[in-house]
Amino acid sequence: MQKICTDIIIDAPAEKVWSILTDFENFDDWNPFIQVRKGKLETGAQLEILLRPPGQKAMTMRPTVVKVEPVKEFRWLGSLWVRGIFDGEHAFRIEELDENRSRLIQCERFKGVLVPLILHLMGKNIEQGFESMNLSLKKKSEKA
Repeated sequence: MQKICTDIIIDAPAEKVWSILTDFENFDDWNPFIQVRKGKLETGAQLEILLRPPGQKAMTMRPTVVKVEPVKEFRWLGSLWVRGIFDGEHAFRIEELDENRSRLIQCERFKGVLVPLILHLMGKNIEQGFESMNLSLKKKSEKA
């Protein structure tokens, strides 16, 4: 198993970060990396997302939400093509540092036979996508 993880400190309460991060309908207003086209934030729901890694062609995925813990974490599990080829469990975790500061941790764990090849080709672009999303969420959350 391989993973890509990033984090960022946000000068905003965890509740505010959570509300922006889980407002899928408005992702396009601030999120340069992920667009949620369909789906709800509830365990078992299937989402339709468009991933836009920098320097790569955008790709549509249909992950299933596997965990929702309000103001703390949500995760989805998706597969590229057929399960077992290239699977990823994507997690967003928010840690409350104090009443006006929080940390976003964005992490994806990959499994499957094509993971080494795909991460060799796209790993840096995926990590850059995480970082750009984190920074955009920080800016949006810290707005007055």
